[in-house]
Amino acid sequence: MKHYYLFLAASICMLFSLLSHTNAQSSQPLVLTLQDALKIATEKNWDVKIAHQDILKAEQQINEAYSNAYPSLSFSGKYMRNIKLPVMFIPPNTAFNPSSETQTFELGSNNSVDASVTLSQVIYSQKVNTAIKIADEYASYSKTALTSTRLQTIVQVKKAFYSVMLMQELLSVARKNLEAASANFTNVAAQYKQGVSSEYDYLRADVQKSNAQPLVIQTENNLELAKNYLKTLLALPMESALEVKGQFLLEEVPTQVLEEKNATAINMNPVVQQLKINESLLDKNLIIERSEYYPTLALFGQYEWQSQDNTLHLSNYKWAESFVLGLQLSYNIFDGFRRGARIEQVKIDINKVSLARKKLEEALVIQVQQAQMKMAESKKRIKAQEKSLKQAEKTLSIAETRYKSGVGTQLEIIDTQAALVYARTNYVQAVFDYLSAKADWEYAVSLE
Repeated sequence: MKHYYLFLAASICMLFSLLSHTNAQSSQPLVLTLQDALKIATEKNWDVKIAHQDILKAEQQINEAYSNAYPSLSFSGKYMRNIKLPVMFIPPNTAFNPSSETQTFELGSNNSVDASVTLSQVIYSQKVNTAIKIADEYASYSKTALTSTRLQTIVQVKKAFYSVMLMQELLSVARKNLEAASANFTNVAAQYKQGVSSEYDYLRADVQKSNAQPLVIQTENNLELAKNYLKTLLALPMESALEVKGQFLLEEVPTQVLEEKNATAINMNPVVQQLKINESLLDKNLIIERSEYYPTLALFGQYEWQSQDNTLHLSNYKWAESFVLGLQLSYNIFDGFRRGARIEQVKIDINKVSLARKKLEEALVIQVQQAQMKMAESKKRIKAQEKSLKQAEKTLSIAETRYKSGVGTQLEIIDTQAALVYARTNYVQAVFDYLSAKADWEYAVSLE
């Protein structure tokens, strides 16, 4: 019994150890690079998944379109119970009715059974052939729509990822500012106790430290909101811990790449391609509407079994068989001018799509130019802020040395610290603006 309790205790300890290890693993944050985030987004993003479903639907629409060109085979069966049999009228004063009154003669039996198999094959129909081509092009349209959705998702993920990195950088700036303000307050407080610093300096240092704390809290909240938005794009649970890593630096695009991608931006843009496919689809839809002016020719055949009897013993029924084979030609002679009106509507739709495509192409040129201009502007700001940041750091060091030497004032330290925070904030903001504009440019030129 003693060994049993020892074994039970060891098992419980092992179980708690496994549970604690599992909880420790689950509490570990998911660390993502930008490439990791993009890979997850292209696989799990809800919009991308919906676009994939549209492709599957388009494939089934192709199958449906082809089905109209295949033979159609159907079976029908019918049973009737004649509650009151139909009659045939025999006129009077005839060989079959010599009387002077009209006679009736019941036809058929109480039970009637019919069964038939019908085969139909379209031989000529301009509508069917065009519908198959439309289905094929719609599949291309859906694939292009998936590409467009992927590009939209990619630019959203990039911007969201950069926003998280920006908040991390700003949080680092805010914490460094709080650390500097706290260290300055500690130093001034020590000097104040020794009677070296004035009460004014002590109070100013205390106010500076107090003002730095809310900025840290606010930036922490903004960082959490930025992470939640990124989780939404990646279809990750909101409760999951997330960390991003990467270099928050200027990533210049070579001039040659800029020129090459700008030249092909319109032709490579998936939305422009969608509109072109849409124009082609409408052209084929115009053919379908015009096909209403053409006849349809189909081959059909039918094999039928018939029998009637007053009993329900099917095995005793006498069956009559018939077989029909023929051609059917159908043509709508007059439809109240409906075909002409529908053709004009399709022509109008074609013009609308053509105008929308031209409008998009012009807007795309402007979009590329704007993104490139923002990149150039942000690049200049980054270069300027790098110089300002170095100067602000040097100025703060000088102000601290002057204050410790008794030459400078507390106000100089506060002003130089504020200038350093301002320079750091402007620098990371300029980097974010460049990366964001670069993401917009990559989307405009359809670069993943």
